[in-house]
Amino acid sequence: MIQRLGGGLGAVGLAHLLGTPANAAPHFAPRARRVIHLFMNGGPFGPDLLDPKPALHRYAGQRPAEANLRTERPTAGLMPSPFRYQRRGQSGVEVSELLPHLGTRIDDICVLRSVYTDNPNHGPALYMMNNGSQTPTRPSLGAWLSYGLGTENAELPGYVVLCPGRPVRFAELWTSGFLPSEHQGTYINHTDLDPQRMIPFLRNNSLTPDAQRRELNLMRRLNEAHRVQRGPDAALEARIRTMETAYRMQSAASDAFDIRHEPTRTRERYGTTHFANACLLARRLAERGVRFTQIYYGNGQPWDTHNNHNEQVRRLALDIDRPIAALLTDLKQRGLLDDTLVIWGGEFGRTPTSESGNGRDHNHWGFTMWLAGGGVKGGMTHGASDNFGFRAATDRVHIHDLHATILHLLGFDHERLTYRHAGRDFRLTDVEGQIVTPIL
Repeated sequence: MIQRLGGGLGAVGLAHLLGTPANAAPHFAPRARRVIHLFMNGGPFGPDLLDPKPALHRYAGQRPAEANLRTERPTAGLMPSPFRYQRRGQSGVEVSELLPHLGTRIDDICVLRSVYTDNPNHGPALYMMNNGSQTPTRPSLGAWLSYGLGTENAELPGYVVLCPGRPVRFAELWTSGFLPSEHQGTYINHTDLDPQRMIPFLRNNSLTPDAQRRELNLMRRLNEAHRVQRGPDAALEARIRTMETAYRMQSAASDAFDIRHEPTRTRERYGTTHFANACLLARRLAERGVRFTQIYYGNGQPWDTHNNHNEQVRRLALDIDRPIAALLTDLKQRGLLDDTLVIWGGEFGRTPTSESGNGRDHNHWGFTMWLAGGGVKGGMTHGASDNFGFRAATDRVHIHDLHATILHLLGFDHERLTYRHAGRDFRLTDVEGQIVTPIL
């Protein structure tokens, strides 16, 4: 019975479809209610986009002491970024020519120019950005937020991951770790725009809705009898909640994930690429109460430009520029940006020194991210990297600091949002993390 009904879930993760109530309430009034995380997997180079470094031209081909940092692979001299900058918006923040549309939204954006992490390898850096650890065993940020806040809509997952393929380390990036399994992310490959194919086995075609409802009612009665006789069984209760959500999702997800219902003008504003469709889906999910939506740019690690860097970045920036600007505009026009935190960035950055002549290696010493909405000041930059964009230099922001700030915006004291496991209390920020108060 359970197995047959469970076919309606298909590839939608068991994890976040339970619709369980929050395990904890916010510690104080939140500024943001939901998060959209735009993950540029592979690692973009900040000086190409939002952190101009004219010194790269003056010292092209050279390797001064400031640029003599150890990276994952051997690199040569400094390689200038060829892209021009212009001050945009009322704030006058400098934006690269690669991002003309995003430049129109710069007054809503806070650019972090001094982020750093602990490891230049994709796997550990991906884990760190997602779960605050260099191993895959900890709960991801989205899982912590689900655990702390629960879902706003029991008919949809509270934590959704969109990617037209499989990012490196795949489901380890959105795991619930040692938190209850209902808090893991629900992965959806949105390549096909028909929700019935986007989410395999979304509908249970072997039973009518009435028959499904009767089975669910029977399972609830049997479970209650089991609970009275033998005590609570968390796994059994979770499975029944999964079936309940799968039943409700048959109609709710068909609507939420169908961007074909959007007006032509809206579709044109976003564009029609996979990334554009994901951004539009994120807006639809945000307005329907999904707590955490994470978009991985593409399969594998598309921003990992070890060769032919400049041409690859031109193509990648062209693909993200219009959809992200449309997303920010759409959220603002619908009154959602004030309480939706939008995060952009990769697991690390790239070196200002060249690799293999025309590529750039991984750089964990310092890189660029940005935040918008959700209680963050717009039209500003925070921190600075060194003269070449190699190392975070002033007002440095470690990933633990970033996570502490995100949790604060969602209403949590990062030191108090904990879970007891293996004899001690764990938290997302481990034993570190400082809130980046100047950007609030």
